[in-house]
Amino acid sequence: EISIDDEQWNDGLLATIREKVHIEAERKAMVNLANIPTDSQFQSRTTYRIRNKVIYCLDGARIGIQYETFFAGEPCEIYHCVLESKSFLEKMTVTEHTLPFFLPIREVETDHLSSNAIRFIDHLEEILQSYIDRREQVRLIKELYGNQIGELFYSLPYTLIEFTLEDFECKVTVSIRYSDLILTLPSQARVLAWPLRSAKRISAADRRAQPVPSRLSYAENALKTLSLPEAYAEIVLELPRALKQMFYSQESD
Repeated sequence: EISIDDEQWNDGLLATIREKVHIEAERKAMVNLANIPTDSQFQSRTTYRIRNKVIYCLDGARIGIQYETFFAGEPCEIYHCVLESKSFLEKMTVTEHTLPFFLPIREVETDHLSSNAIRFIDHLEEILQSYIDRREQVRLIKELYGNQIGELFYSLPYTLIEFTLEDFECKVTVSIRYSDLILTLPSQARVLAWPLRSAKRISAADRRAQPVPSRLSYAENALKTLSLPEAYAEIVLELPRALKQMFYSQESD
């Protein structure tokens, strides 16, 4: 395995790898016609490691990419993607992959692979690692605070996450959205505190009226700047003070 830094990972290196697999594919095709020895150097399967991905040569003029994902320094899933081209001069296409079906690999292929293969390979790495980050953040709040969380909903790629908290004489609804698959902090956050009709501070007239929620700006800011478990802890810690201030403001009105 050869370790490659960011400067060495460029179009020239990828072209060299592509050339190797095509030369070996042609050599193996000739072996079927004549007794020509295979390339022992190619058979050793040299691999190239760039950060958390490994590029390796495959039979049939194919290149494989192995993506290793992590969360909090611990290894998570490993994903694979196989690229193939009919000749060295033709564009590569994705022939196999193990990515989750809901991640848009075909869109990324259309946008980048024919024009910038390096960008395609790196962008897939970003998408996969960010997906793991979002997923594991949700898993962590379920593990740490599951008894405090009411309803919990999330989309398959974890780009929409919603949950509720019912405590402190109110129901808190949290909704966060990620506008891009490479984000690990939400681009949008909305946190609303809904007064419960049974709350002691709510008058009889207010109980009959439709409850009006209040936005918790401090909670929205926490969600946009901290990881989800850290933001959750911050929200719960400050919630009594925020609700007290909210109720006081409503009573003053």
